[in-house]
Amino acid sequence: MSEANDTSRPEDDTVEMSDAAADMAEAMEAAADEMDAKAKEEELSLEERFQMLAAENADLKDKFVRAHAEMDNLRKRADRQVADARVYAIEKFAGDLLPVSDNFARALDALPEEERSGLSDAGKNLLVGVEAIQKELHSALARHGVTAIDAAPGSDFDPNMHQAVSQMPSEHPSGKVAATFQSGWKIGNRTLRAAMVAVSTGPAN
Repeated sequence: MSEANDTSRPEDDTVEMSDAAADMAEAMEAAADEMDAKAKEEELSLEERFQMLAAENADLKDKFVRAHAEMDNLRKRADRQVADARVYAIEKFAGDLLPVSDNFARALDALPEEERSGLSDAGKNLLVGVEAIQKELHSALARHGVTAIDAAPGSDFDPNMHQAVSQMPSEHPSGKVAATFQSGWKIGNRTLRAAMVAVSTGPAN
């Protein structure tokens, strides 16, 4: 009876060891699968993080470029405003001086060229003095960017710088300046006073 019991124990032990080994193998395989899953998850997470950082870097770079461009535009705008302020600061004062220039021109035009040779020495000296003052006035205006507008007969009519007060036949082609009644002036690129002109309609029939 005791011998029969002794012969059945090794077989039971073998079955139990086989089951334990199988469970252990399954546990190890499950652990390996879990580790692989975690590794893949970590790898995917690192890739996603890299992509996110790359996107943030691109966004920051774009913002930097935009900010730099905006600052450059602000600097250029400020430079233009300073330059314009420097050029146009005397605009009103220069405009007040234009009638003085007109009076000098009228005084000189009142004395025809053919009559100037008959002036006395005092008259000639006076004429030279008036011409010198007019020239100095124009030079002072030019130093501050105030210059005369070209309105000579035969020049192109420009509505931005010329004011047409009449039309008349002339030797010049149609649309050209035929005569100038009052000189025009500009300060920088801005018209200070348009020249008063007559526009040619072409030669008379």
